[in-house]
Amino acid sequence: MIDLANREAREAWALAADEADPLGRFRAEFHIPQQQGRDIAYFCGNSLGLQPRASRQAVIDELDYWAELAVEGHFRGRLPWMDYHEFVRDDLASIVGAKPIEVVAMNSLSVNLHLLMVSFYRPTAERPAILIEKCAFPSDRYAVEAQVRFHGFDPAEALIELEPDEADGTLSEAAILDAINRHGSRVALVLLPGVQYLTGQALNLKAITRAAQAQGCVVGFDLAHAVGNIDLNLHDSNCDFAVWCSYKYLNSGPGAVGGAFVHEQHAQTTRPRFAGWWGHEKSTRFEMGPQFKPTPGADGWQLSNPPILALAPLRISLEVFNNAGFAALREKSRALTGYLEWLIEDRVADVLSVITPGEPARRGCQLSLRVKGPRESGRQLFEHLQRDGIVVDWREPDVIRAAPTPLYNRYIDCRRLVESVAQWRSAR
Repeated sequence: MIDLANREAREAWALAADEADPLGRFRAEFHIPQQQGRDIAYFCGNSLGLQPRASRQAVIDELDYWAELAVEGHFRGRLPWMDYHEFVRDDLASIVGAKPIEVVAMNSLSVNLHLLMVSFYRPTAERPAILIEKCAFPSDRYAVEAQVRFHGFDPAEALIELEPDEADGTLSEAAILDAINRHGSRVALVLLPGVQYLTGQALNLKAITRAAQAQGCVVGFDLAHAVGNIDLNLHDSNCDFAVWCSYKYLNSGPGAVGGAFVHEQHAQTTRPRFAGWWGHEKSTRFEMGPQFKPTPGADGWQLSNPPILALAPLRISLEVFNNAGFAALREKSRALTGYLEWLIEDRVADVLSVITPGEPARRGCQLSLRVKGPRESGRQLFEHLQRDGIVVDWREPDVIRAAPTPLYNRYIDCRRLVESVAQWRSAR
């Protein structure tokens, strides 16, 4: 039992926990930004992951191949560019719980969302609606409204938004399933997050999919804050499609190549799609024929050849995940986030409230925090933490998000964050 009255005891416990952490060695594989000669405490992997040290050399290697081989780099070199997106496929499938044929690294999240809605949002007069959460990430909200309008429907009637029904702005599973049952006959597409960006709440993908498909709805998920964070088991969930970015927990760099999942049941679909050369059947692609024949599986939604210099950091990051093992990372994540929550409740409960669900099954790394008091107090605390070398992020209207990620965060980082909050409280 930690002696909470003894600062040295608290620090000693955290240091000992870090020393005993079997995943602690992976922190050395990342660049940790510095502030005044000291490692910052970085809790912003839910917004932009840190850079793996091996990423720089991976990009340089491809630049060298370009310099030495020019166009022949498509067919020569250690990892020929023609097949480069395939070199990340198995590790990506493992992280999201899919079969390799069901995943592809391509484009960015919003582009992939539009491309897959072309295929999977097929509204009719009787079933025109899209069901999303009320506080959806703005890009998703813009995309679904644009798609509704594109098909000639009015978002005021064809966009159904789930209102939070729990005290901290989260959604109970009962409320989600009730909305699906009530509106299902009008819904063409259910589009929900794996982890809600503002509250950090993780949703039950399998239960949502089962309920929605029973009503005849297509089901898709935005996994921006879920991929590399929580167990997804996409194949077993039976959802129709999912999209994600790779610059958050997947640590692949700003504007990194995103990803998409299309369930195996749609591998040979005749649904319409926006076609591109790289989605054409690989074995006949260079015959340059006029008729599009899609590659079976998620690869068939590709448009253009992949950006090699952007895929290289994703390949490196996925190798780190593979070496650590996602089950072990998830176990540490539960412990680390639970420790941060415990510290907040014991040390600064008079300052902060945690709005993310407390049950480990209903969250990933992220804790969303509200300062008890006016919005201005929240901004003041956020700015204090930044000055103190603790990087969190702010989301309007009044949420501070802190995400202790298991690849590079430590128990001592969590203690440092809470101690800084306590110092801010004392100085007010």
